[in-house]
Amino acid sequence: MENNKLLKCSLGIMAYNEEKNISKAIEAAISQKIISGIIQEIIVIASGCTDGTVNIVKNNFLPRHTYIKLLIQEKREGKASAINLFIKEAKGDILIVQNGDNIPLTNTFEFLIKPFLDPKIGMTGGHPIPVNPKNNFMGFVVHLQWQIHHNLNKESIKLGELIAFRNVVKKIPEDTAVDEISLEAEIKKQGLSLCYAPEALVTNKGPETIKDFLKQRRRIFTGHLQVKKSLNYEASSMNPYRAFRLTLKELSLKYSFWVFGAILLEILGRLLGMYDFYIKKKNPVIWDMIESTKQIN
Repeated sequence: MENNKLLKCSLGIMAYNEEKNISKAIEAAISQKIISGIIQEIIVIASGCTDGTVNIVKNNFLPRHTYIKLLIQEKREGKASAINLFIKEAKGDILIVQNGDNIPLTNTFEFLIKPFLDPKIGMTGGHPIPVNPKNNFMGFVVHLQWQIHHNLNKESIKLGELIAFRNVVKKIPEDTAVDEISLEAEIKKQGLSLCYAPEALVTNKGPETIKDFLKQRRRIFTGHLQVKKSLNYEASSMNPYRAFRLTLKELSLKYSFWVFGAILLEILGRLLGMYDFYIKKKNPVIWDMIESTKQIN
């Protein structure tokens, strides 16, 4: 493909206290094999970090790679604020947002950006693969959750974890706790389409305890309710009947108790999210780190 036809991309890596994963995240980005585009710049947003994240980027990557930039937010203001800073600074036509604890496979970015050769496509999302072991209850629940997310995307797209979008969004609301859904709303408002890229694989780590799982799920559901109210946009995963039907499709005799346990946890997480939103009037823009999700091997 001629250079003038290559998709010009900027990558933003969002990091809050990611000293355990930031090197792997950046190395994975540097090692990408891309045909349809070119990564012109990698911008690491270090948001309120109190660990070694900033020093790792400064010492290990900035001296060796001139196209890597580090932007530091002294105070943690939420992921939406970090994304807005990235949008403001990025020069690419396509913007990729990667979490500091997500590791894309070698050809993931190619699959993620190739759909933008179609001018109707405004946003794409990758396919998260958890690294949790499957031989315990919480590992099973995390794998089931992302399998349902994968199946959901085949019916009604809901993007998350690793996303890319055209540089046509000036900013997203900084009071959103679910940045991907807010970006979906902005992209669709401009008449552009969403595209799920199932071959764009990215590894992540799910919660290892019931407490951490509920903490994560209630925060996400509260954020979805906030977006529904403020932007009049509903994530496809909000439909309880669709989620329940897709979950039952994964039912097997061997793991039936674990499946029903996962359903109960999801229901409880949603009820807690409703309690936070409607009763406590809470909007978790800045959420507590879930430590058990930060140990990616």
